[in-house]
Amino acid sequence: MKNITDPHAVDVRFVGHLCYDEIFPYGADSYLQCGSAALCGAAVAVRLGLRTDVVTRMNPDDTKPADALMELGAKVHIVPAEHTTLAQVIHRSENMDERELLVLKDAGPFVPEDVPESPPARITHLAGISDHEFTLPFVQALAARGECLSMDMQALVRVLDNKRRVCFSSPENVEAFVACLHYVKLDIVEAEKITGTRDLTQAARQFVSWGAKEVLITEQAGATLAVGEQVLQAPFTNKNQSGRTGRGDTTMSAYLCRRLTHEPAEALQFAATLVSLKMETPGPFTGTLQQIEQRMAHETN
Repeated sequence: MKNITDPHAVDVRFVGHLCYDEIFPYGADSYLQCGSAALCGAAVAVRLGLRTDVVTRMNPDDTKPADALMELGAKVHIVPAEHTTLAQVIHRSENMDERELLVLKDAGPFVPEDVPESPPARITHLAGISDHEFTLPFVQALAARGECLSMDMQALVRVLDNKRRVCFSSPENVEAFVACLHYVKLDIVEAEKITGTRDLTQAARQFVSWGAKEVLITEQAGATLAVGEQVLQAPFTNKNQSGRTGRGDTTMSAYLCRRLTHEPAEALQFAATLVSLKMETPGPFTGTLQQIEQRMAHETN
């Protein structure tokens, strides 16, 4: 993270589309919620009391997903676009890692000028939901101006086909992206697509070899973290999966937020505990720091 003395600095800045998610659970009725990686992540940061801002693209006349964050206390910078992003998440089996994703409308790619340099951010997390948000020149430009970057690999691996379906593809220039990043987040599906292995330790170390300093990978059972040569793991302890959508986004945000003041091992355990609580209820995280610390204490006894 950046060592910033500016008293007005942002703790974590999230960059990505805010959207509507139409969720189709397996064996249950569908529902519509405000979502996206940036929204789920920023909701965590705000509820943990951090200075949080969001840079997003959306239709200025359709800002409901942004309104929810602003009501919580996040500062949202809206770059005008023709559409506010609309996505669908379809679960066709009980395996929550197997999902069909569609992005029916999207707000288009970001450019460096969309992201303010003042106030500075200790961590800037690129939280996209498809390959329509971040280009390599965009990421390289942010790195060149000294941003401490974090990025979710789903914004590279999720490629939209001509029917707006999300197809998973290994990007040819992934190493160039990773070379710009301090933190990397991905899930087991994305890890296998990029590295060719479902061995999360091996996959995480591959990203470290490409230049990432800390790599977090989620799967149904828990999270794996690589910091240099060290590999750590933390299980998820949720009692149900009704809030599965946003699992990885929430885990990474919780890790980054805690990492500002704690070592990697403690930040990982904190993130696993927080997202376990979140997955028991649909929608973004709505808990408190006290709830997380109480559950952590209970689980370690």
